[in-house]
Amino acid sequence: MIKNNLSTIMGSKRINKAELARISGLSYDTVLNLYNDVNVGIEFDTLDKLCWALECTPNDILMYIPDKTE
Repeated sequence: MIKNNLSTIMGSKRINKAELARISGLSYDTVLNLYNDVNVGIEFDTLDKLCWALECTPNDILMYIPDKTE
């Protein structure tokens, strides 16, 4: 499973959705959907803009959690 940490990063940096959209050049709807974790994927260009705006790496935003197998 891939966990989206965008809302956590935004909270730690005290940046709201509108400000992130403005800084990154992404649409508010894109940021909103990623923040609420309702996307099924993310384009590399979008990830690049988020990393630039938040001064982080893709590994900070997305985290891999292995599925529990029994």
